[in-house]
Amino acid sequence: MWTFVLGTALVIGAAVATAALAPNVVDALKTSKEIYVATRRADGSQSKVVPVWFMYDGQAVYFTTAPNSYKAKRIRKGSPLMVWVGSETGPHFEGKAELSTDTALATRMGEYYNAKYWIAWLGFFRPRADRVGSGKTVIVKVTPPA
Repeated sequence: MWTFVLGTALVIGAAVATAALAPNVVDALKTSKEIYVATRRADGSQSKVVPVWFMYDGQAVYFTTAPNSYKAKRIRKGSPLMVWVGSETGPHFEGKAELSTDTALATRMGEYYNAKYWIAWLGFFRPRADRVGSGKTVIVKVTPPA
């Protein structure tokens, strides 16, 4: 009985987390290879839109960046992240971004990238726990609006 209740709570929690995203955004996140992201500058203008590889776990979008990148600096200052899925004109949302140095998450992302991107399983361009742990890379977690 307890397992059933816990399992139900987890399913409900996942449904609530994705409810804030439009169905076309969720569908695109499940099938697209890239997202295109931008932040807000201090003057309120939008930064340049850049493509990144990503992981979507049904609750948030994750990608990596250099800790001293403009994206990371703006996120530290509270900038939201604007995300377009699949192309610069694809389905989009604006979410809360936060930085993480969780090496276990980096390992999980690396495994996900290995399955999603053919070159990642060769060891290229994927999140790595050692790089996150040493501060060379930071993970960006983007959660949809509430």
